[in-house]
Amino acid sequence: MPALAYCVDAAAVAPPPGYAFAGDSSLPSPVLFSGGPPETTIFTSLDSAPTSESMTWSPCLSSSLYKIDGWGAPYFSVNASGNMAVRPYGTATLPHQEIDLLKIVKKASDPICSGGLGLQLPLIVRFPDVLKNRLESLQSAFDYAIQSQGYGSHYQGVYPVKCNQDRFVVEDIVKSGSPFRFGLEAGSKPELLLAMSCLCKGNSDALLVCNGFKDAEYISLALIARKLALNTVIVLEQEEELDLVIDLSKRLMVRPVVGMRAKLRTKHSGHFGSTSGEKGKFGLTTTQILRVVRKLEQADMLDCLQLLHFHIGSQIPSTALLADGVGEAAQIYCELVRLGANMRVVDIGGGLGIDYDGSKSTDSELSVAYGLEEYAAAVVDAVRCVCDRRSVKHPIICSESGRAIVSHHSVLIFEAVSASSYEAPSMSSLELQYLVDGLTDDARVDYQNLSAAAYMGEYKTCLLYADQLKQRCVEKFKDGCLGMEQLAAVDGLCALISKAVGELDSVRTYHVNLSVFTSIPDFWGIDQLFPIVPIHRLDQRPSVRGVLSDLTCDSDGKIDKFIGGESSLPLHELEGNGNLSGGGGGRYYLGMFLGGAYEEALGGVHNLFGGPSVVRVMQSDGPHSFAVTRTVPGPSCGDVLRVMQHEPEVMFETLKHRAEEFGQEDDDGGEGIANSLAMSFRNMPYLASASSCCSETDYNGAVDSGAGDAEQWTYCYA
Repeated sequence: MPALAYCVDAAAVAPPPGYAFAGDSSLPSPVLFSGGPPETTIFTSLDSAPTSESMTWSPCLSSSLYKIDGWGAPYFSVNASGNMAVRPYGTATLPHQEIDLLKIVKKASDPICSGGLGLQLPLIVRFPDVLKNRLESLQSAFDYAIQSQGYGSHYQGVYPVKCNQDRFVVEDIVKSGSPFRFGLEAGSKPELLLAMSCLCKGNSDALLVCNGFKDAEYISLALIARKLALNTVIVLEQEEELDLVIDLSKRLMVRPVVGMRAKLRTKHSGHFGSTSGEKGKFGLTTTQILRVVRKLEQADMLDCLQLLHFHIGSQIPSTALLADGVGEAAQIYCELVRLGANMRVVDIGGGLGIDYDGSKSTDSELSVAYGLEEYAAAVVDAVRCVCDRRSVKHPIICSESGRAIVSHHSVLIFEAVSASSYEAPSMSSLELQYLVDGLTDDARVDYQNLSAAAYMGEYKTCLLYADQLKQRCVEKFKDGCLGMEQLAAVDGLCALISKAVGELDSVRTYHVNLSVFTSIPDFWGIDQLFPIVPIHRLDQRPSVRGVLSDLTCDSDGKIDKFIGGESSLPLHELEGNGNLSGGGGGRYYLGMFLGGAYEEALGGVHNLFGGPSVVRVMQSDGPHSFAVTRTVPGPSCGDVLRVMQHEPEVMFETLKHRAEEFGQEDDDGGEGIANSLAMSFRNMPYLASASSCCSETDYNGAVDSGAGDAEQWTYCYA
C-alpha cells in the first residue's frame, strides 16, 4: 500500500463501492509501500539535488550556479573563501589586489568600539577604481577601432549625469576622464549647474552637451557656460527652442554652438526602444531639420550648427542594429555638411548595453551580444563608410554611455533577517479522527474519495479531491458550520498530501532589510532584473530556494523574478534565523550587482524608508587590499520625515512634553522616554541589530548623519 495512504488511514469510514482503503477493518494492518510519484516530473527543487555527502561543493560551482562569470566578468568573482570578490582593475587586477566584499561589509557595519564604522545596512559600496577602469576601457575600445580602421578623427565621450548624479561619482568621472577630454551631458537646469561646476576642474576641450526640453533660463545658463569658456553645445530637442537660442545669444553677446537631435527611422523593439523611431519622444524630423537650417542661415548663424545627436534607445541588443542606426545618422550628418553647416561632431547618444544576465543574447532585454570592442568597431565603421562615400571629413565621435560607465561601480548589500515557509504539520490518528468526525456529510464524501485514491496510489486524483475538500470546508467555515480547529486540520491534511506527492511548495520567503521601492525601483517599475547573489558562504551548497520580501507594507515589495528566467533564487539556510537580535555569527548578506545606474536617483521614500548608507572603497596596499575613503550614513527617520514636510524637531518637542506630562511619577521624570524618542529620530528606519552597538553613546554616534562624524571616517585603511 502506498505510503500516502497513511495520511488518511485513521478514520473508519466506509469505502466507496469497488474500493478498499486503509480504514477498512477487514483489511490487514497496512505495510509501508516504497513506491511514489516519479521524481522527474515533481521533484525539481534544490532539495532533490545531490546532498553535500554525495557531492563536494566549491566556489566554482557557485560561480556557475549564479552565472557570475557571465555577468560579473571582469570585475566580480568568487574567491577561495567562498566570498564575492571585486577586481577593481578588471583583467589587469593582480591576485593580491582583489577585494573581499564580506570584509568591506564587516568593516562598515561593525560597531565603532570594535574597529568598525558603525554604519547600518542596507549599504551601497562604491568602487571608484572600477569606475575609472570602465572609462579607460571605453576610451581604449574606441581608440583601437579608430587606429585599426584609419579613421580621421577621434572619440570624445560624455557622461549623462542623469544615470547617477552623486557628487563624487560625477567628480570621479571628470577627473579620470580629463586625460582624454571626457565631458558631461545634462538634461535639466540643476544637472547643467552641477555639470558646469564639475567641468571647471576638467579638460577645457571636454564637451558639455545640453539636452532635454529648454526654457529661456536653461538656454541662458548654457550660454553663460559658454562665456565661462566651457565647451558647451545646446542641442535642439524642439524646433521652437531655436528662436530662444538666437534671441538670447544676441542679448548676451555670445556666439553659441548648436546641435540638433534627429528622429531616426531606425529603432529597436521593447521597453528601451520606445523613445526611438519617428514617433519618439525627442528630436526633430527631417522637415524640421531643414527648417532649422534655413532659419540659422537667415540669422547668419549656420556656422554655429556643429553637432548632430540621435538616440536609438538604451540596451541596443546587437551591433547590426547599432550600425544601421549610426549609418542613417551619418547620412543626415553628411547632408548637413552639404547644406553648409559647420559640422564637427556626431553624438550617437546612449545604447551601449549591459549584460545583466550573462547570456550574451540578442533575444533578451537583459543582455547584449557584444562587448566594448565590438560596439566601438561597429560605430567607427558605420560613420567612416558613409563619410568616405560622401567625401566628407570624418567627424569627432561622441557617445553618452552612462549605463555602461557606472553600472558596475557600485554594489547594494542587504541582509536577510528571517525566513518563512509552509511546513506540513504532523497529524496523529486521533487528530485525523477528530477532523473526520467534524466534517459535514458532503465533505465526508470528499474525504472518502480522497482516502480511496490515496490507497490506490492515484496521486493526481488525490490532489484533486484534497483541493475539493479544502474548498468545501472553507465555504462551510464562512457559513459558520465549521470551527477553526477543523479548518486548520483540513489545511494540515492537504499540506501532508501535497508533500507526500511532491507538490508542496518548497520555496521559502526570505525577509530582507531593504525597501525595493527605494533601492531597486526599476524592478518594481519596469521589471528590470539585476543579478542578486549571496556575498558569502559560496563554498557551501545552497540547500533551499527562496524569494525576497522587503520591509514595506506593500504586496509589491518583493523580488520573485531573477536572471535566467528563474522565479526563485538558490539560497542557504539561515543560521540562528538571521540573528538580528544579536550574536552576528548567523548574518546572511546578499548583494545586488550592476545597479550603479538610475536606481539611486529613481528611488522614493515609500513607507518612509530612506536610502542606504554609502561607503567609498579604493584598492590599497593594506592587509585587506582596500581603504574606505568616505562614508555617508543613510538618512535617519528625522531626515525622511523632513522630506515629507514634517518637522522632526517640533515633533520631538511635542512627544517630549507628552513624556514629561505622563512620566512625573518616574524617577527620571520622563527623561528615559525622551532619550529613546531622540534616538529613534536619529536612527535609520531600517531594522537594527542589537550587536551593532557597544553602548548607547557609540550607537548614537554611528548613526548620526551629522558632518562631524562623517569627517572623522574620511580615510580609513582596512
